Amino acid sequence: MIVVGYTRVSTDEQAASGLGLDAQRAAIALAATARGWEVVWIEDAGYSAKSLKRPGVERALHMLAKGQAQAVVVAKLDRLSRSVQDFAATMDTARRQGWALVALDLGVDTTTPAGELVANVMAAVAQWERRVIGQRTADALAAKKAQGVRLGGPVTTPAAVRARIVALAASGHSHAAVARALNDDRTPTASGGTWHRSGVRRVLASHALDLAAAEARTSLHSSKEAA
Repeated sequence: MIVVGYTRVSTDEQAASGLGLDAQRAAIALAATARGWEVVWIEDAGYSAKSLKRPGVERALHMLAKGQAQAVVVAKLDRLSRSVQDFAATMDTARRQGWALVALDLGVDTTTPAGELVANVMAAVAQWERRVIGQRTADALAAKKAQGVRLGGPVTTPAAVRARIVALAASGHSHAAVARALNDDRTPTASGGTWHRSGVRRVLASHALDLAAAEARTSLHSSKEAA
């Protein structure tokens, strides 16, 4: 089996000295000898693991997708990624494309039942983490909304232009028609450009957020007075 032996160090100094890279190569070579793997070496020297956007990783993934190798092997999981979510996404890609992923330090080896079990546990943890973060974010936004805090991005369109857009839309004009009316009057966008349906839609969505925040503040004030 042909495998990609992937190695990485985060600084140019480590790359020049060979420290770290040599140890990773030795661990992968030992496993390759024991398993009968043919190794194609790819390294990222001087790159952090904060994302998978690295030349070596991209080259390895291209080879794997093309069937030029059947697995990617790393001595330590953090050489490939320090993000459990990125690792889980990589495992999902491997599963769909039919190649294996091996992290020697954690016993992750999707070519074996036990290694695949470890990989699946890690993927489940990543999914749980995503859902927990999503729920926390939703709860925080709901709490702010109930307090009358306006959600969404900052308002940059002048008040007079916003009022005109709202009035035109309320009178039955489509988003495209509102954009044409503004352009006919040479009314620029906040960035000085021309209007399109998407820009009109954003202004109306922003106006809806303003109304929701005002309504929540009124309701909260009424509740406090009743108490």
